[in-house]
Amino acid sequence: MTDRIAAAFIEQSRWLLGTEYPTKLRACLTALPPDAPWRRLAPGTNSIGNLLLHLRGNVRQWIVSGVGGAPDTRDRDSEFAADQGPPAAELFARLESVLAEADAVLARLTPGELLETRTIQAREVSVLEAVYHVTEHFGMHTGQIILMTKMLAPGAIRFYDDAGGLATERWRDLIER
Repeated sequence: MTDRIAAAFIEQSRWLLGTEYPTKLRACLTALPPDAPWRRLAPGTNSIGNLLLHLRGNVRQWIVSGVGGAPDTRDRDSEFAADQGPPAAELFARLESVLAEADAVLARLTPGELLETRTIQAREVSVLEAVYHVTEHFGMHTGQIILMTKMLAPGAIRFYDDAGGLATERWRDLIER
């Protein structure tokens, strides 16, 4: 039973990082005006471009490097300092590339490895904690990008319909097969 739970955790993490979150981000980036990704909505806030750089850095550091063993080359400060950069499509392509690397690491994980420890950002964490951290962190920033998109392009995205008090998923129709 424990192995089945561990396998389900890995599979759900792969689905969220490989399908659900990127599908929603792609829809947001497609809906935005070309200048919007680097626009900060208020002083002291991050742009969508910053968040995409940050997500890429986080996934690479925690999963590809921390769990998978690749060299850690992250410059976290630069993710937030950038006030201009590539267009949304290029930022997203770079993020997708790292998500593919992370998926390859997750696909190789065995249930027993989830309890092994790794040192990531000078913290001793289990592989399970690392995967959970990245998945939760990615979901949080995806939500921020969705909100920012709704502010910058009102009415351009809608991921759910109300069906008699139930949320019907519209975003699944956007999944690239």
